[in-house]
Amino acid sequence: MSIFTKTTTAKPVKTPDAQKIIYVYAFVLIIFVVCQLFTYDGFVRLIESFWLPGGLPVAHFLSCLIVIGELFAIPFLLRMKLSQSMRIISMVLGWLVPIIWLFLTLWVNLTINSISNIGFIGTLINLTPGWWAVYISVAMCLLAIWSSWGLWPFDISKETKHK
Repeated sequence: MSIFTKTTTAKPVKTPDAQKIIYVYAFVLIIFVVCQLFTYDGFVRLIESFWLPGGLPVAHFLSCLIVIGELFAIPFLLRMKLSQSMRIISMVLGWLVPIIWLFLTLWVNLTINSISNIGFIGTLINLTPGWWAVYISVAMCLLAIWSSWGLWPFDISKETKHK
């Protein structure tokens, strides 16, 4: 018995199209996380300016969760050697990030907040909020779903075993 976790290699990708989608989603997350970390102080202030329900604690928590989620979703997408539990956590974080972005973009578009930046790439470049940002968030959700399907970490057998 070992106290250390056992790392395993990822299962092969199901289709070549899924491989392309996985690389696109990983590239998007890498660009987002690098830009957000480069301007993290401004990114936190930007999320604070969204006037989220729950106030500053929620804004700080979400800004931290976005960056950490984007960062830790990448190992699953790049098929790194991970323990099974870390592979699952990384996959779930890959789902959570676009859901948070979908919530934030809908919140900004449906409330009367006058802000000049949506924050996808931090405060590096001002990206004006609009319905296009909601569509980008929905596209990220679709990329996350397709990536998870292509790299599903569990064995699904068609036969059930009877004892």
